[in-house]
Amino acid sequence: MANANLLVELFVEELPPKSLKKLGEAFGNALLEQLKAQGLAGAGSVLTPYASPRRLAAHITAVADRAADKAVSQKLMPASVGLDAQGQPTPALLKKLQALGADASAVASLKRAPDGKAEALFYESTAKGATLAEGLQKALAEVIARLPIPKVMTYQLADGWSDVKFVRPAHSLVALHGREVVPIEALGLKSGRSTQGHRFEAASPRVDIPDADSYAHVLQEQGAVIASFEARRAEIARQLTAAAQKAGSGARAIEDEALLDEVTALVERPNVLVCQFEREFLEVPQECLILTMKANQKYFPLLDAQGKLTHRFLVVSNIRPQDPSAVIGGNERVVRPRLADAKFFFDQDRKKPLDSRVPGLAKVVYHNKLGTQGERVERVRSIARHIGAQIGGEALSQAADTAARLAKADLLTDMVGEFPELQGIMGRYYAQHDGLPASVADAIEDHYKPRFAGDELPRGDVGLVVALADKLETLVGLFGIGQLPSGDKDPFALRRHALGVVRMLIERGLPLDLPSLVGVASTSFGALLAKPHESNEQVLQFIYERIGGYLREQGHGSAEVEAVIAVRPPWKEVKPRLEAVRAFAALPEAPALAAANKRIGNILKKAEGSVDPHVSEVLLREDAEKALYAATRELAPAAKAKFEAGDYTGSLQTLAALRAPVDAFFDDVMVNAEEADLRLNRLGLLATLHGAMNRVADLSRLAT
Repeated sequence: MANANLLVELFVEELPPKSLKKLGEAFGNALLEQLKAQGLAGAGSVLTPYASPRRLAAHITAVADRAADKAVSQKLMPASVGLDAQGQPTPALLKKLQALGADASAVASLKRAPDGKAEALFYESTAKGATLAEGLQKALAEVIARLPIPKVMTYQLADGWSDVKFVRPAHSLVALHGREVVPIEALGLKSGRSTQGHRFEAASPRVDIPDADSYAHVLQEQGAVIASFEARRAEIARQLTAAAQKAGSGARAIEDEALLDEVTALVERPNVLVCQFEREFLEVPQECLILTMKANQKYFPLLDAQGKLTHRFLVVSNIRPQDPSAVIGGNERVVRPRLADAKFFFDQDRKKPLDSRVPGLAKVVYHNKLGTQGERVERVRSIARHIGAQIGGEALSQAADTAARLAKADLLTDMVGEFPELQGIMGRYYAQHDGLPASVADAIEDHYKPRFAGDELPRGDVGLVVALADKLETLVGLFGIGQLPSGDKDPFALRRHALGVVRMLIERGLPLDLPSLVGVASTSFGALLAKPHESNEQVLQFIYERIGGYLREQGHGSAEVEAVIAVRPPWKEVKPRLEAVRAFAALPEAPALAAANKRIGNILKKAEGSVDPHVSEVLLREDAEKALYAATRELAPAAKAKFEAGDYTGSLQTLAALRAPVDAFFDDVMVNAEEADLRLNRLGLLATLHGAMNRVADLSRLAT
């Protein structure tokens, strides 16, 4: 059994660029996994995946030419069935052995071992390890079947009769174990050592790979192809930086990881060139120009030192001619009509004020069960006025109402019709052109924020109010018609909307009550929602789940988060209460008090009817209950005073002195006494204590 490095390559027609990176990683990882499962690769085997526009490949170290033999123990049948009273094999046993390729002579070597309550017969043999050709054939078939292919193609083979299914038609298969070709077949192809290089710049149409380890080097030298996705990506990034520096004036290429990945998947031999367009196009908002260059042409716009768009852009070409002027000129000619379209849309849109577009929203369907965008705007306005009045009075309420009325108007502009990604952004530019206040214009753009995890929040109070109103309207409306997220499916991005609400309320410390906000949002729908009370509670639970996740991501422990969220405090108090709970949890008294608090909660839940937190001193009989009552009367008011002063840490630490009397109470006092008046009095004492202990947070959540 000899080890050598393995190289497998499938040469295909151009692969989908947005899937290439994922396909390359999946091809290599699945191949290594399959070889390990068959004993042909081990824990020390190292994978190097390759992926270019026309190939998927993997290099794996320390692959054996044959897997080791394995001892196999196979259960046959219960001994009582396989052997008769004299210990001779029964016909059933002989038939089973025959099926395994053995005969009666194997009976003597059968192993008898306990199997549950009975004894069974086991046939022990040695299974020959698979050869690399056998194992790789099986592994590659499994890999091809499991690739995350977005859309499978069916195409005919050269014989004109057979067809196969794969992401793109395959033209050659390379399989090398060291210097030796591994004889396998896949997708109607037989393995060899020949592949193809760059379409135009390879030294020769056919590239022969002498051994597995020289694959990347030979392909680059003779085929003019950088096979590694990561190496090609790094080379493009290096050239982009160098070209931007060469352009001068502190220029830098726009940063876009997704665009960089896509361009990496489009070229085999990257060559970055500097191009330019007419400066007059810079009169158009730079977001429009950047989007059209990135989305339609896969160009990298150049920004100046202040982050402002320049009239230059970078092109990643797939060829390296001695004179690149034709390539540069061609790309400049191609981008010009795109920029001209953007300028035309911008000029045309500004001829009509945003306000004049609002009535048209009544003809745009939002959801067949929730009406039009016009109706939706009216709901958002209603919610925004309410929130604005609570946060900043009548002035903020009116500004928020204006912004909410215009927030969706840019959906009817030509620019947003062509580039939906610019909704909100174009609304801000058009509002500025109409002479609206900056706060309103900013709010039109910002009401979509935060658009993704880590995105910035709206920059001003008006934007914050409209963003909250818009997200609450979406959540309440869609929950109200049963459009809840399930599993990993969330077509309306409701998790993102809920997290946006959480971030705005907590990070801005807004003095707003969430149940009240959800109620206001629900009221704005009138009779549209069938069961608003049920769906509102679902919305609240959904948002509080997002709060828990958000706080845990901030570094807070799960127990302390659950303890604070359980009492649903005002937003500006969440973080101070978390800090207080963390400080309390570090006290030596904390575990015992948390456990006692949990016990008290369980006792009160099991009590018949509601428990009145009232205590009659006359009915206190046991010394332990008298001591607990005295301690509660002394410490509870002090803890409450600190709580009301905002000293949550001090409030909880004051209650830590209750540990000894609480422990003594549960050791010496029977809560559920037979006498009803004693039982109710002791339950009242526990209810009083429970209320005092859980004012800051539900301490029972700290119990392990």
